[in-house]
Amino acid sequence: MPAKVYTNKDANIRVLKSKTLAIIGYGSQGHAHAQNLKDIGLNVIIGLYPKSKSVAVAKKQGFKVFDTAEAVKKADVIMLAVPDMKQPEVYEKDILPNLEKGKTLAFTHGLAIHYGLIVPPKGVDVIMVAPKGPGHVVRSQFVEGKGVPALIAVFKGSSKNAKSVALAWAKGVGGTRAGVVQTSFKEECETDLFGEQAVLCGGASALVQAGFETLVEAGYQPEMAYFECLHELKLIVDLMVESGVSGMRFSISETAEWGDYVSGPRVINAGSKKAMGAILKDIQSGKFTKQWVKEYKAGLPKYKQYQKEGVAHPIEKVGARLRSLMPWVKKRNIKGTQASYN
Repeated sequence: MPAKVYTNKDANIRVLKSKTLAIIGYGSQGHAHAQNLKDIGLNVIIGLYPKSKSVAVAKKQGFKVFDTAEAVKKADVIMLAVPDMKQPEVYEKDILPNLEKGKTLAFTHGLAIHYGLIVPPKGVDVIMVAPKGPGHVVRSQFVEGKGVPALIAVFKGSSKNAKSVALAWAKGVGGTRAGVVQTSFKEECETDLFGEQAVLCGGASALVQAGFETLVEAGYQPEMAYFECLHELKLIVDLMVESGVSGMRFSISETAEWGDYVSGPRVINAGSKKAMGAILKDIQSGKFTKQWVKEYKAGLPKYKQYQKEGVAHPIEKVGARLRSLMPWVKKRNIKGTQASYN
């Protein structure tokens, strides 16, 4: 049975009009939610730890900024938008002691709740509003009068009003412009992690790098390899987003389409699907999250090494030079705060 898709007519912003909304964290999702909600006239405050680099950015962008504990005390709805692995500590130290009955605790992702890293108290509504896109896209689409599709969820034990708050928040960040689907914390978390690891981030990054390496190792110019394996990928994905896989195939040449049919399965095949199944099992069992928590608590040694190796990959140097020749490609500062990335 197809899922019900909620649109603007199904959500009422007035549900949030008299409330104070606190966004804890001002990174990718946090800044987008905060700015979009502020733009429609809602009372939004930001909660950050005192030495956060984002304090100055949030203040410059027109927000009142408080220490996290103080923001929680002042707010009716608290959106926890710090990275997954930081959430338990922030929750235990600053949120839980100030989380009075009747308040609403919101998340942009289901990991902490689903895997029990955070256990909310009784008498508090727990919801999720998860736009299906990076925060910077959530913001840019909103500004353009568009929206990014979103998911909402209501955790067991929440009141009857929780869903209306989730829908109102989703509308406030632009989600109902594109469509909102209700899910569960479990379903959102497991499918989101799978998509990131097997297709969108892990799968796509590995595919692009492997294609680039194959061409360069065969003697082709790195610039040619970059264009064929990375630059044109966005053009193909845009066609898929506009009209599906079949629509993309309609728009490309017959030669490219024939190559799609006969060579695609040589790269992504039964072995690949089996590996995807193993990835999904690790996610469902909690194995991935346990490993990620262990890595985080150890100080992120492997994570930092992977980052270092990624930045040093030859495709990065070639890409940076080629992108500098394209003034229409927006230049991003990936070394500052995410909120100043726009």
